[in-house]
Amino acid sequence: TLIRGLLPSVASFINFIFWKLNHMHCFFYLFFKPVIALMTVTLFPIRLLMAAFMMLLAWPFAFLASVGRSETTVEPQCLWRRLVDIILKIIMRVMWFAGGFHWMKVKGRRALPAEAPILTLAPHSSYFDAIPVTMTMASIVMKAESKDIPLWGTLIKYIRPVFVSRSDQDSRKKTVEEIRRRAHSGGEWPQIMIFPEGTCTNRSCLITFKPGAFIPAVPVQPVVIRYPNKLFLPIYTPSEEEKRNPALFAINVRRIMAKALGVPITDYSFEDCQLAMAEGQLRLPVDTCLLEYAKLVRRLGLKPKNTEKVLQEYGNRARKLEGQKLGLDDFAQFLDVPVSDMLRDMFALFDEHDDNCMDIREYVIALSVVCRPAKTLETMKLAFKMFEAEEDGAITEMELAVILKTALGVNHLSVSRLFTAIDAQDTGKITFDKFRIFVEQHPDFAEDYLYTENAGLHSGPCHRHQTKPSLSSPNLQGTAATKTANGICPDFSPNDHGTIDGLHKKHN
Repeated sequence: TLIRGLLPSVASFINFIFWKLNHMHCFFYLFFKPVIALMTVTLFPIRLLMAAFMMLLAWPFAFLASVGRSETTVEPQCLWRRLVDIILKIIMRVMWFAGGFHWMKVKGRRALPAEAPILTLAPHSSYFDAIPVTMTMASIVMKAESKDIPLWGTLIKYIRPVFVSRSDQDSRKKTVEEIRRRAHSGGEWPQIMIFPEGTCTNRSCLITFKPGAFIPAVPVQPVVIRYPNKLFLPIYTPSEEEKRNPALFAINVRRIMAKALGVPITDYSFEDCQLAMAEGQLRLPVDTCLLEYAKLVRRLGLKPKNTEKVLQEYGNRARKLEGQKLGLDDFAQFLDVPVSDMLRDMFALFDEHDDNCMDIREYVIALSVVCRPAKTLETMKLAFKMFEAEEDGAITEMELAVILKTALGVNHLSVSRLFTAIDAQDTGKITFDKFRIFVEQHPDFAEDYLYTENAGLHSGPCHRHQTKPSLSSPNLQGTAATKTANGICPDFSPNDHGTIDGLHKKHN
């Protein structure tokens, strides 16, 4: 009772303090501005030089410890290499101290390699996440080009990472096999530290974990980062079901890490971020249905390996149908997959009039955007090929609207200004060559002609206003021109722990 009686007084006192600080803002600004300027020319160069010196000092130790060491076989960690390990940890700690990371608390016990061969870290938010790596000297998974970086490349090679080669088409498979090999070595190899999100986020949620850390089906130790603290969570040992299903294993580990961080989770993935942030001329709206579509494509295994060849084949087959509507069974036959609940959800995205039929050309356009989001002209060329009339190779304004609505994943889009600008001779039709020339002359055509004309159409097309979204239904308005970002990609994240209304909810 006494405490409850004091709470209003405490709250009033805090409000008074903030009120005073707000009124003293100008004073603090005028006081600290010269201080910041002074530190910029005095303390900052000293810190920078110290950090650079520590990196230079670490290089000879890392170089000597790496000479003659095999990248494929395990060698005993002799006494002098253990000493080098300690020295490098001290040097790296001084380097981070010079960079402003003065105190970092480590909570929990780090497991031994034999207990948990893999450490999973989240969230991954910046380059400063290299701090846990230098503090533990654990191996990491990184691109092979990194070992050629002067100075830093030698330090990277010292921790014996798993290198991924972008030039090798089988690199992903080889990386997984190497992780599996090290994880099943019985603790002989150093622990592998993996950021399963696969990309940087703004720490507000955990996105879908990639399965690489969970395919070996060995115990993992989750590690959560909350600067200036690093927390080692208890070892997570997979069940028999999780060993057979790496995706389930990843989901359960992510749930534990999100709970420890006190943040929600979202089912959007690294690929979704790439799609939403692609630097194509058709920037995806905030609430595009293509994110839902991309998720279904991945889960149904419909994303082709030979993208160009498959898309051209689909385009030729769709053109021969000449706009003929397909039912669910015909759709399954076109894709050569069995009818399933997820395929029904995919079909529903294109069933715009709820008449149990769809235009397969829209599916091909959406697949082209998902597979090559930055290649706007290639997608439009494929779309024109499927929609153009045989006699003149042209399309109408209505057909252009269908193409662009599908490519953007929205329900309503006015293309009148764009079509009129391209069809300068007022023929009522445009060809791909005319479209291409116009785009070359107006590289920001989407900003100038689409987003401005549809600026008022800001409601979400699929996530919040209907239970069965459509990629091209004209009965709802829904596109957005803002570039609101949450650090992952435009603000399409669900509001609560990765669930949203509509189709997305069915798959969580």
